[in-house]
Amino acid sequence: MKRNNRITIIITAILVVIAGVLIWNNRYLSTIQGESSDFQVWDTASVTKIYLADRRERESLLERHEDGWTLNGTYKAHSKQVNYLLTTLYKIRIKMPVSVASHDNIVKQLASQSTKVEVYQMVPRINLFDKVKLFYHEKRTKVFYVGDATMDSSGTFMLKEGADKAYIVYIPSFRGFITTRFTANPDDWRDHAVFNENMADIQSVEIDFNDDPQGSFRIDNIGKHQYKLTRLADGTELPYDTLKVINFMSSFNDLRFEALFTNTLPQERIDSITGSPFVHYVVVTDKDGNKQDMKTFRKLVLNGVTDMGGDYGDIDRDRMYALIDGGNDFVLIQNYVFDKVLHDVRYFEAGHPIQYEMDYIEVLE
Repeated sequence: MKRNNRITIIITAILVVIAGVLIWNNRYLSTIQGESSDFQVWDTASVTKIYLADRRERESLLERHEDGWTLNGTYKAHSKQVNYLLTTLYKIRIKMPVSVASHDNIVKQLASQSTKVEVYQMVPRINLFDKVKLFYHEKRTKVFYVGDATMDSSGTFMLKEGADKAYIVYIPSFRGFITTRFTANPDDWRDHAVFNENMADIQSVEIDFNDDPQGSFRIDNIGKHQYKLTRLADGTELPYDTLKVINFMSSFNDLRFEALFTNTLPQERIDSITGSPFVHYVVVTDKDGNKQDMKTFRKLVLNGVTDMGGDYGDIDRDRMYALIDGGNDFVLIQNYVFDKVLHDVRYFEAGHPIQYEMDYIEVLE
């Protein structure tokens, strides 16, 4: 009987200790994470998701994966923009509470014009003095609302969900407001890559020049640093300058558009532009058979431009429009970025040096 009582006492003591640890741990987490002024994320490496939504019914869900961040479960997110946001979450500090005189008005503004931010992290269920951390799980750790800038643009109004006080938040040593860093517009988080392929992964590149069919070509990878150059007009296989082909194939690793217009330009305007004759049609196929394509269109200017030779024209010499991703997105690209992959077939032919004169290629005799 005494032995059973001793076992019962030991078990009861262990349960009391466990219960005490859990209660202390919950209170500890509540104290650390539940402060109304706590907007900062100390451990950005543990962030798994960030959700942003505004009053215009725009939503952006950023999720971390082993190979990078995704946007709304569909698109690749712009890694630099996401890192910029994580840095902001780490650096933000409370400057001061909103004054009593203006508090109610600021809260009303936050209710009608703010962006809601939710941060999810991998956190331990048990955390003993930050030394022993057990049973990690994903948890929503921050929910707050980001409003407009202060009158002097030195801070930003924020309110934590469930709190009764709004605060002015800022980044030390940075003068300005941070509202725009918490945009809920999905277009602002889209990765800008049009082509991002390593040379070794490319099986073929095909470019069709609408105004110059004789310049259209296809390059096939047939072995290590071995290629086949074919003129599309007649299917003729041509000799080529190896160095030029290798430089060309290696130029598809980081080609990005300047701006995304899919959701900002009127559809009638997009249809008008894409209904005009295209300039280039580029298709890059990798060794798994996946294709990335781009179809370019001239960008006109309203009042005309003067080129370096003093000739007047109505075509933008610096930029073009383009359809990418199978025609799903309408973007603006810079000629400076893409000119290196928009050569015609004459560029690659062995023994044919070239020079550029504005928007055409002249073959030197």
